[in-house]
Amino acid sequence: MNRTVTIIRTGPQALIQDLGRPGNAHLGVPPSGAVDPHSLTLANRLVGNPETAAGLELLLGALTIRANTSCTVAVTGPAVQVHVGEKLADSHHPIHLRPHEVLEIGTPETGLRNYLALSGGIDVPEELGSRSTDLLSGIGPDPLRDNDVLELGTPSPANDADVVPPHQALQTLVIPIRLGPRDDWFEDAETQLRQGSWTVSDRSNRVGTRLNGTRLNRRDGEIPSEGVITGAVQVPPDGQPVVFLNDHPTTGGYPVIGVVDRDHLRFFGQARPGTSVRFRPIV
Repeated sequence: MNRTVTIIRTGPQALIQDLGRPGNAHLGVPPSGAVDPHSLTLANRLVGNPETAAGLELLLGALTIRANTSCTVAVTGPAVQVHVGEKLADSHHPIHLRPHEVLEIGTPETGLRNYLALSGGIDVPEELGSRSTDLLSGIGPDPLRDNDVLELGTPSPANDADVVPPHQALQTLVIPIRLGPRDDWFEDAETQLRQGSWTVSDRSNRVGTRLNGTRLNRRDGEIPSEGVITGAVQVPPDGQPVVFLNDHPTTGGYPVIGVVDRDHLRFFGQARPGTSVRFRPIV
């Protein structure tokens, strides 16, 4: 008998994500995967899954599912209310669902994305070695809709873990950035980045975090299109930087003033519009 859950309500956006499909930039395919991999891997550990198992990435939470089989689930990311039926349950802790029980995830007060792991992982076909949804190229499963039924894989015993503190969404991000490769397009790039200040734009998404604030002065003109990596900070002619996230294009024609390492990108993945951002250049 197949193990399944039914999506009753998706909220603003619900995507199937694992740790992505890196190594395919030469095919024009971005890495995709969870923009806050720390939260996804934590959820997987709590339900006994391998860290690479596919779970759900939930923009502003707001997901409701019905278990069609006995399963263990865990919700991570920012603090959020979780209910099983009428009873309040804990996030960041394994939750056992019996057949026909309904799990409802609220909307977090801070942060942007919650993660839901289910014992056995979400069993959808892999594409280029990953089950992740890629919104830019359309590779992987479609974004989830109400009434979708998801198949689960074979479960492992859940970890006997204590409650784990939820992700703390920061109101101000101070992000290390390594200069280059096109910092020579900017007059004193280090000083401009160090002295500038920005806020996260409401036009941000999984492709990139757009920033509004200090205008970075750069040369006129554009460069020939060249490869770009996750974490690259491109600067278009308006001088407002864009930090590339998991579904970014693999080439671009705007100069990259610097690169944010992957360990810090998850903070952009959880940053709501209006979050303050400053850069700390690494020469």
